[in-house]
Amino acid sequence: MKAVIPVAGVGTRMRPHTYSLPKVLLNVAGKPILGHIIDALRDFGIDDIVIITGYKGELVEEFVLKNYPDLKFEFCKQDDMLGLGHAILQSKDTFNNEPILIILGDTIFDIDLKATISSEHNVLAVKAVEDPSRFGVVLVNQKGEIQKLVEKPKEMISNLAIVGIYSIKNSTLLAECLEYLVVNDIKTRGEYQLTDALQLMINKGEIFEICYVDGWFDCGKPETLLSTNEYLLKRNHVPIELEDSIVIPPVFISDSAIITNSIIGPYATISDGAIITNSIIKDSIISFNAVVKNSLLRKSIIGSDAEVKGTFSKLNVGDSSQIINK
Repeated sequence: MKAVIPVAGVGTRMRPHTYSLPKVLLNVAGKPILGHIIDALRDFGIDDIVIITGYKGELVEEFVLKNYPDLKFEFCKQDDMLGLGHAILQSKDTFNNEPILIILGDTIFDIDLKATISSEHNVLAVKAVEDPSRFGVVLVNQKGEIQKLVEKPKEMISNLAIVGIYSIKNSTLLAECLEYLVVNDIKTRGEYQLTDALQLMINKGEIFEICYVDGWFDCGKPETLLSTNEYLLKRNHVPIELEDSIVIPPVFISDSAIITNSIIGPYATISDGAIITNSIIKDSIISFNAVVKNSLLRKSIIGSDAEVKGTFSKLNVGDSSQIINK
């Protein structure tokens, strides 16, 4: 099976960090968001991956080729941000009539991939949510088969949100339905939606089943990136000790980080090359080569190569910035 990962978005809600990096390369619990996704695919045995790039796509290519030389990658480009359906359409020539697993590049999941792709039918991952108006949702029959997909319904018709994992057996029909939307300029909310193409497939007799995710972690906003960081640190905790500083687990601290006379944690990620001195850092992400001195930080994201000096509570600092409180 081939995995298809769309990562073309600009990530405006994660500014200032996405001024210099695509959202999928933001650090969470010690590695970029995209790294967590690719690691999960590799662990499951999927080694053929298509990545649909757009904004700062060259950085995405550089990251995956450098860090995953054992995997096969193909890259497609979405030049115009015309929706998820349009993004997937850019990769249609890579499908080769084989089953594909579409997985969104800015969300981290806890899911049994075997249960998702082992079915003889198409499968969409879903999760029950309190406010379905923010998501695409599915309506199912008594056999658990999807009858209808609705993008961001205004009324409560279902609480089963589509979370961004799609196991598609008939990739040829998917490509045909996506092309039909574009050729006939059929848009929902101004974009070519993947859900509309999937509905066309259902209308043509394709069977879609659902499977439930255990965890669904959005990395699209600073607060959700930090909550995802907390979850992953809890799940993957490895005990860490420092000579002249206190560690309150769970944390991630890179071997190349330099930490002196500080308290780190809980829920802190300290990335490669970071320097932390005389500081208390909890529930925060300190990115590559950032410098933090004489500071108290919580619920903060400090960008790569940034410098923070002084006493603060909560900061959201982009790459190569400098904030000094004298």
